[in-house]
Amino acid sequence: MKICVGLSGGVDSSVAALLLKRQGYDVFAMFMQNWHDTEGTLHGDCEWEEERFVAEMVARKIGIPFYFIDLSREYRQRVVDYMFDEYAKGRTPNPDVLCNREIKFDAFLAAAERMGADCVATGHYCRKETLPDGTCRILEGIDPNKDQSYFLCQLDQTQLSKALFPIGDLCKSEVRRIAREADLPSAEKKDSQGICFVGKVDLPVFLQQQLRSVEGDVVEVFAPYYADSAKYRRDQALLAKGLALSDEELLELSTPLDYADIHFETETYRSGKHHVKKTRDKANPWAKRIGRHEGAQFYTIGQRKGLGIGGHANPVFVLATDIARNIIYVGEGENHPGLLRSCLRIAPDEIHWIRPSEAMQPGGQRRYRVRIRYRQPLQDATLLMRDNGLYILFDQPQRSITPGQFAVWYAPDGEMLGSGVI
Repeated sequence: MKICVGLSGGVDSSVAALLLKRQGYDVFAMFMQNWHDTEGTLHGDCEWEEERFVAEMVARKIGIPFYFIDLSREYRQRVVDYMFDEYAKGRTPNPDVLCNREIKFDAFLAAAERMGADCVATGHYCRKETLPDGTCRILEGIDPNKDQSYFLCQLDQTQLSKALFPIGDLCKSEVRRIAREADLPSAEKKDSQGICFVGKVDLPVFLQQQLRSVEGDVVEVFAPYYADSAKYRRDQALLAKGLALSDEELLELSTPLDYADIHFETETYRSGKHHVKKTRDKANPWAKRIGRHEGAQFYTIGQRKGLGIGGHANPVFVLATDIARNIIYVGEGENHPGLLRSCLRIAPDEIHWIRPSEAMQPGGQRRYRVRIRYRQPLQDATLLMRDNGLYILFDQPQRSITPGQFAVWYAPDGEMLGSGVI
C-alpha cells in the first residue's frame, strides 16, 4: 500500500510518517502551503517557510520522498471565504473543521491519489475502525488531553475509507518519546496554534481585509432584565417540562435572546461652572451603554478578551451580537444568565451522520454525549429529531453556545457519530 503523509513540520505528523515507514508501507510525504497573506498574522507563529524546512528535514531523516503542493487557491475559496461570510452574518465558524473536510481529505487527498497514493495519513489524535461491511467508525484518541476527533466531525465514509491516523492509540508523551529516540528534527517543536494553516492572528485585523470597521455601542445587561423578560421566563417554563415539548416549543427554547427590547432614553443636563449643556442616557435598570466597539461582526459569543472594558470586579463576556444594529451585548461574570443556554438547534440540511446507518428519523430520541467546542468536556444530552431540525437538550445549561460552531455527539464507547452547525 502506498501512503501519502500530510507532513506539516510538527512532531505529530512526523511520528505518523515514521511509524508507517517502520511498518513497511511505501510512504511519501507532502507538505501543503495553504496561505500566503500575512495580514493580521502575528509574526513568528506558524511561519510556513520554517514549517516546510522542518518537514523536509524530517522526511530526509526518515528516508521518504518529500513533495510540496500549493493549495492556497482552494483554501481561500473553500475555507477563508466561508470564514469571512460567516463572520459577516454574526456567526463564528470553525475553519479547522472546514480545512479537514474541504482541503486535507478532499483537495489534498485528490493530489495524493494523482501521485499514486492509496491513502492519506495525518497526525490527528483519533482512531479509526473498519467494520466487516467496510463501514468506517471514528473514535476519540486514547489521550484525553489531545483527542482531535472533533476536527474530523464532518468527514464522510468515502473520505474515512482513505484516511489513516497512526498516532491515535498513543499519548502525546509517547509521541514525543518516539520522536526523541529517532532524533527527528521536530521532536521538541511546540504545537502550532491559531487558524489552520494561517497561524495565530489578530482576528479583527485579519477580518478587516474584507469586513468594514464601523463603530457601535457596547451594552452591559444586568440581572433585572432576565426577571422582566417574557422570553426568558417562557424558556425557563419550557425547561421545566422536560422532554414533553412540541416542535414549536423546541424551536422557541433553542432561539437565543436577542435583547432587541432594550432601548435607551436620553436627557439633557448642565455640567461644570459654565453650565455646558450635555446629553446622557437616563438610568435604565436593565442595561447600560458602557463603551464603543469597531464592528459587531468582529466579536463572538463568550469572548472576554479584546473588549477594552474596565471597572468590573469580574471578567466581562460577550452575550450576543446584533449585526443589523451593530451592537454588542455583554455581561459580568462567567455565570451571567445571558451566557447560559440548555437547548440548541441544527437545521435539517446541516446535520451530518458519519455512519448514515445511525441517522435518526423524525420523532426519534437518543441519549448521547455532546461537545460544542474543541476541548470542552463531553456533556450529557438528549437528541430530539424533528421535521424542522435536530434539537440538543443538555442536562446542564451550557456556557456560550455559539452560532456557526459545530456540535458533535459521541456514543458511550467513544465513537463520534455525527455533527452539525449550530
